[in-house]
Amino acid sequence: MEPIEQQLTELRTTLRHHEYLYHVMDAPEIPDAEYDRLMRELRELEAQRPDLITPDSPTQRVGAAPLTAFNQIRHEVPMLSLDNVFDEESFLAFNKRVQDRLKSTENVIWCCELKLDGLAVSILYENGVLVSAATRGDGTTGEDITSNVRTIRAIPLKLHGDNIPARLEVRGEVFLPQAGFEKINEDARRTGGKVFANPRNAAAGSLRQLDPRITAKRPLTFFCYGVGILEGGELPDTHLGRLLQFKAWGLPVSDRVTLCDSPQAVLDFYHNVEKDRPNARF
Repeated sequence: MEPIEQQLTELRTTLRHHEYLYHVMDAPEIPDAEYDRLMRELRELEAQRPDLITPDSPTQRVGAAPLTAFNQIRHEVPMLSLDNVFDEESFLAFNKRVQDRLKSTENVIWCCELKLDGLAVSILYENGVLVSAATRGDGTTGEDITSNVRTIRAIPLKLHGDNIPARLEVRGEVFLPQAGFEKINEDARRTGGKVFANPRNAAAGSLRQLDPRITAKRPLTFFCYGVGILEGGELPDTHLGRLLQFKAWGLPVSDRVTLCDSPQAVLDFYHNVEKDRPNARF
C-alpha cells in the first residue's frame, strides 16, 4: 500500500469514528473545528489522487447531479405501515389477542419506543456499504432517494463492527428535530422562501428534493427501527436486541426505548411520553 493510501484509510476511519460518536452515541470527542480540519485534509489528499476516492468516503455524501425525476425501487420485502390504537381499551384488547395467540398466561414483554413523525425510508447495505435508499411509497414500490439519503450525516455510508451481513436493509424514520424545523422556517421567512406547516412536511419536502445539494443544507436526522432484507448474516430474535446490534454497527437508534413487563407499564410509558411531549426535541 502506498503511503497516501494509508493516510486516506486512516483519515476515513477517524472521520467515521467521530461521526459515530457524534450522531449515534451523542458523545463527541473533538470540536467541530477539528472535524472540519480532518475533512479538509481528506479532501486535499483525494484531490491529489482522485483514483483512490471510494463511494463510502466521508467526502462523498454530496456530489450527484440534480435529477429530473425520481426512479422507482421495488421493495424485495414489502414495507408495511403500523396499525394504531387510540385508547387504553383498544391497547388492552390487543395485548390480550397477542397473549392468546402465544397461548401464554404470562405477561407479554413489550419493547416501547417513540413513533416519530417524519418519512419512513429503507436503506440497503451490501457488505457494509450503503448502495441504495427508498421511500415507503405504496409499500411495494418506493422512490429512489439514494443521493439525498447519502447527505444525512447521521446515516453511515459504511457500517463498522463485526458480523455485518452481506445484505442488510434497515428501515427507519428520517425526521427534522424541532430546532432545525424552526431554523428552516426562520430562514424561509427572511428570504421569502416556502414556510413549512410542521416538521413532518419539512422532512418529507427536504428528502424529496431533486437536487441533493438542497437536501444537504437541511438538518435532517434518522433513527433506525427495523429490518427488511437480511442475507448472509444474523440478527438477535428480540426487537431490543436488534436495536442494540444496529447501534453497534453505527446506525442511530432512539434513546427512548423501554422494556415493559405488563400492560400497565406500557400505559405508564405512554403517559410519561405524552407529558414530556411539549419539551421533546423532535
